[in-house]
Amino acid sequence: MAHDGKSLDLLAIGRASVDLYGQQVGGRLEDMGSFAKYVGGSPTNTAIGAARLGLKTALLTRVGGDHMGRFIREQLAREGVDPASVLTDTARLTALVVLGIRDRESFPLIFYREDCADMALSAADVDEAQVRAARAVLINGTHLSQPGVRGCSMKAAELARASGGKVVFDVDYRPVLWGLTARDLGENRFVAHEAVTEILQQVLPVCDLVVGTEEEFHILGGSPDTIAALRAVRERTDALLVCKRGPGGCSAFAEAIPDSLDAGVVGPGFNVEVFNVLGAGDAFMSGFLRGWLRDLPLDRCCELANAAGAIVVSRHGCAPAMPTWTEIQAFLAKRDWPFRLREDAELEHIHWATTRIGRYDQLMVLAIDHRSQFEDMARELGADIARVPAFKALALQALDAVAQGDPRFGILLDGRFGFDALAAAADHPYWIGRPIEVPKSRPLEFEGSADVATEIAEWPLNQVVKVLCFYHPDDEADLRERQERQLARLFDACRKTRHELLVEIIAPAAMSTDASTIARALDRLYDLGVKPDWWKLEPMDDPAAWRNVAQVIEARDPFCRGVVLLGLSQPVETLVAAFEATARVPVVKGFAVGRTIFHDAARAWLAQEIDDAEAVRGLAANLSRLVEAWRGARAAVGQAA
Repeated sequence: MAHDGKSLDLLAIGRASVDLYGQQVGGRLEDMGSFAKYVGGSPTNTAIGAARLGLKTALLTRVGGDHMGRFIREQLAREGVDPASVLTDTARLTALVVLGIRDRESFPLIFYREDCADMALSAADVDEAQVRAARAVLINGTHLSQPGVRGCSMKAAELARASGGKVVFDVDYRPVLWGLTARDLGENRFVAHEAVTEILQQVLPVCDLVVGTEEEFHILGGSPDTIAALRAVRERTDALLVCKRGPGGCSAFAEAIPDSLDAGVVGPGFNVEVFNVLGAGDAFMSGFLRGWLRDLPLDRCCELANAAGAIVVSRHGCAPAMPTWTEIQAFLAKRDWPFRLREDAELEHIHWATTRIGRYDQLMVLAIDHRSQFEDMARELGADIARVPAFKALALQALDAVAQGDPRFGILLDGRFGFDALAAAADHPYWIGRPIEVPKSRPLEFEGSADVATEIAEWPLNQVVKVLCFYHPDDEADLRERQERQLARLFDACRKTRHELLVEIIAPAAMSTDASTIARALDRLYDLGVKPDWWKLEPMDDPAAWRNVAQVIEARDPFCRGVVLLGLSQPVETLVAAFEATARVPVVKGFAVGRTIFHDAARAWLAQEIDDAEAVRGLAANLSRLVEAWRGARAAVGQAA
């Protein structure tokens, strides 16, 4: 990696919790009705933020042997943070924090950290080889508050210095976590206390970078005067001191402390509305480290830090709000962003698209979300419709038999007949889609609640919302506009509930199409601001049609995950030909095929002509044929190239 032989940019040590963020803004915690669940804890947020900015990061902490601990570990892995040193403490629970946004100045916090897992860290938990491999170790003030965690932080810091690494200290002062305030005053940022100052100062001789707010330097320096406090800190360390000044940006001091904060290296702030201050400091740290660990000039480090902080202060949540490197670059490339930054559709789309979990060079999906087709089949056969859920569970078994844990496979299942299979699919690593449309509806209607956002808010976040719309750009105006309003509502709902969206477009059979039809349909929806994560389109044998589709997607949303082909009950041979026709179209990532795979097996099983095992074998065999055909078509293109 780097010329210094280090294989890791940053090892963060300390707090790891689950943040339960009140979703109602502008009220007391007492009046919150629902909460969003995020990963939290200052060093954890910074590790995630730094990973999103391109640094190789790891976290040393403890979590409980509970659902929340598993969530933290899984989310870290998804974010690209090495979770190898996230240790499981079966004797303690994972820490929780309940947070809210009361008004522009008040952000109530309740820390549930009584004997929590991360406060049981000890010096014995430090992996010396991991510390030596890190260019920098990040420690924070909270984990100096008790002897055990202080021993862990100090051991790691001293090992880092001895092995040529840097020590970064985030003052991270929360008086409540030192027992200095009542437990319902978690948002309180400052209480003067000589013993706390003495403990915090013990780490200063081994530090290379110290970052804090003015209040945090007050506690660290033991003075309510910022300049006096900075000078007291400077007497104990040669570290670079960075003072965060909120909307005023920051001031950095590499040497002696001048008479004014403005006499340091000043990084100007950005003029954005403060929506939520929580997490902004962790974003600041991640941005600063992105520059500092890449040896960028100090003013550039400050610019990156202030940009990251400005972006996060405009959003709900801490870790999920952290910007990516692509996002930071876009933000700094222009200066005319709106004051209410979170309302800028361009930046929010970049954030969404660059923080989605997983990348897909291929996606091979068994689509068995059909409802009306199974009702018709059961009626025709005189079969009990109540048996259909069991068949859909068999389809998941068949998928697993073929996929063998490969996350490039997926399944489309409905909530009516496929609910049990959807629940079971959560235990597998596969892509999961779920339909929202009323079958065969034109104009488009949604199942469930009259408010589609209320409906999908009840769906797990790993379920991709799928909508099928029979749509033609030349539809009669009233019909087209009604369907477009529905799609726009659904797109907005998916973003607000944090669900990915797959839009399936099928041109009505009675309407004529040409090489431009589907591309014009996509272009029209992009005009409306609808940017689905996936498109699901009909096989088209005209290369010009695919060129047009690819050009529209690349021009309107280069972040789109891609296109999957639907089957339309076509014979396998027809689909194989379609795969070959699209193999040279990079935006086409795979297929989501249903009846071609399951129809015959479903009829025979519902008619009780075959048993469960035979049904699974038949489904798996049909799926395997399509998988082999898809891979073969792609391989042939690669060989030709």
